[in-house]
Amino acid sequence: MLARVLPKRTCVVLSVAVIWAISLFAAQGYAQVVGATLSGTITDPSGGVIPNAQVSVRNTSTGVTREVTADTAGFYVAPNLLPGSYDVTVTSPGFSTARQSNLTLGVGAEQQLNISLKVGETSQTVEVTEAAPLIQLTSSTLSGEVESTTVRELPLNGRDWASLATLSPGVNAIETQLPFEAGATRGNRGFGAQLTIAGGRPTQNNYRLDGLSINDYGNGGPGSVIGVSLGLDAIQEFSVLTGNYSAEYGRTSGGVVNAISKSGTNAFHGDVYEFLRNDKLDANDFFSNANNVPRPPYKRNQFGAAAGGPIIKDRTFIFGDYEGIRQSKGVSVPTTVPSDAARTRLLTFKNSSSFPSFCAPVSATTCQVTVDPAVAKYLALYPHGSQTAGPNKASFTFPGLQVVSENFFTIRADHKISERDSLFATYMFDKTPFTQPDVFNNLSFLDRTERHIAALEWSHTFTPALLNTARLGYNRNAVINYETISATNPAAADASLGAFPGGDNPNTRIGGGFTTLPAGLNGGFSHHNWNSYQFYDDAFLTRGTHALKFGFAMENMRYNFFQKYNPEGIWRFSSLANFLTNKPKSLEGGGLFGRDNPRGLRQTLFGLYIQDDWRWRRNLTLNVGLRYERHL
Repeated sequence: MLARVLPKRTCVVLSVAVIWAISLFAAQGYAQVVGATLSGTITDPSGGVIPNAQVSVRNTSTGVTREVTADTAGFYVAPNLLPGSYDVTVTSPGFSTARQSNLTLGVGAEQQLNISLKVGETSQTVEVTEAAPLIQLTSSTLSGEVESTTVRELPLNGRDWASLATLSPGVNAIETQLPFEAGATRGNRGFGAQLTIAGGRPTQNNYRLDGLSINDYGNGGPGSVIGVSLGLDAIQEFSVLTGNYSAEYGRTSGGVVNAISKSGTNAFHGDVYEFLRNDKLDANDFFSNANNVPRPPYKRNQFGAAAGGPIIKDRTFIFGDYEGIRQSKGVSVPTTVPSDAARTRLLTFKNSSSFPSFCAPVSATTCQVTVDPAVAKYLALYPHGSQTAGPNKASFTFPGLQVVSENFFTIRADHKISERDSLFATYMFDKTPFTQPDVFNNLSFLDRTERHIAALEWSHTFTPALLNTARLGYNRNAVINYETISATNPAAADASLGAFPGGDNPNTRIGGGFTTLPAGLNGGFSHHNWNSYQFYDDAFLTRGTHALKFGFAMENMRYNFFQKYNPEGIWRFSSLANFLTNKPKSLEGGGLFGRDNPRGLRQTLFGLYIQDDWRWRRNLTLNVGLRYERHL
């Protein structure tokens, strides 16, 4: 099993794509580094190339400027630009200065912008009004972008930014919320909503934030216990890659969700908000109305604030975000319990030939058993059902209340050290304790999820043609199931119910379709801790008509699992008659001896890649990539 969870494998991928400039099929391309890339050719009025032109790319929000030089073929590349709005200025001796204003670059975008200079004095400025092409012609990647305006303005129930990925073609959400009943299995799967991208398996997707892997340790989408990824105000924008992505992407055969956090700008900005939902404002379900069932209780307050601005104008910026949820939600699960007649010793069967040997006949279909005194105490843990659910069975539905208190916090700082060096750091924290009863309202469980994400990236420009970024990251996800257990039914705290003196009631399972009775106060617990330590280094090199990207990736993943599974044991009864007369089929005692079952799984991913976007001709680009990947 371990070999399936953490396989050792080596993967070498070679990809080649040819993109004609007149093609109508290419979508905008994106790279593993969340910064955008701007490239193009500088020409004169006759269409001839202008070598050594100076290209200045200025972020209109932060004032940070990147200077690059066109090569002898008039080709320029400005890599790893923070997504946002830019002014592009081009100068060359003997030509007027050209300026393209308000050019928007998306997260990881590979945008092409060709500019033609007019003959004249450099002091003369010509505003370029021709818009950049909406269809990217230099990349074969199939993808879609959820830009900052959409993230900010689209109405979104729950404010889960990851759910916006379904706006992209070929992306669909899969319901992964687990049933109401709490249990150790909750921590094994992750809580975020899963996506199927281009028909792929949800567990094969790769979620990235600021260049880091933020995949949920349970192979689900990142999210808290209520299934959402908070921090909508902390996300600037993101892209969804559905296929044919370049060599810098590894670790996955599914889609890629590539997001970038919001940064401060030269202007102070912020917001304060609260969203309220209440059962008094909601409509009832049609079928509930028909059966005179009232609306389940529901209260949700989602509130927060975000602010950002400059510490030093044009150099140092900061952004912070807080979001909280206080939710009380009515949740219930139908259960099957012994009928009232069965509690009074009367059992019903199809005919007398089905009577157990220890059941005295009362009629042709009814017999009577003697309830064991020890079992009578257990019956106090089973609620009385309201409706018949079959022979000797009754249905019971408890309107339980799940209470969630979630706090999410983000801070990001950007600093321009010099004209050649810049860095940014991001930290995100999410903590969600929640309580809910078991399905019989005997116990109340406190569970907790916690998440930490930290990133630090340093960019250094060696020459106008060579830039390098180094990035450190940490992703931690922790889940504690049954952190505390308290008794809401005093009978659940009865120490005389244990399989051994001084213990609580064991987990009890009755054959024939009855709902399992959870164990008592000492019902066990489980801790799941996933830690991911990451390092990346990516270089961007321009050589003539070759835009090269090459780099290294390392991710060390550590999953520590610690649990006590049913420390009071498991009683199994083959039928209700055997249960009432205390004739167990077996007592499973794997957890009786205090074993904590610790597990520690380790895996390290190494990856090397090189990507060459070769502009062979003005209307022909070759995307050639090679990646070597090894999982140890």
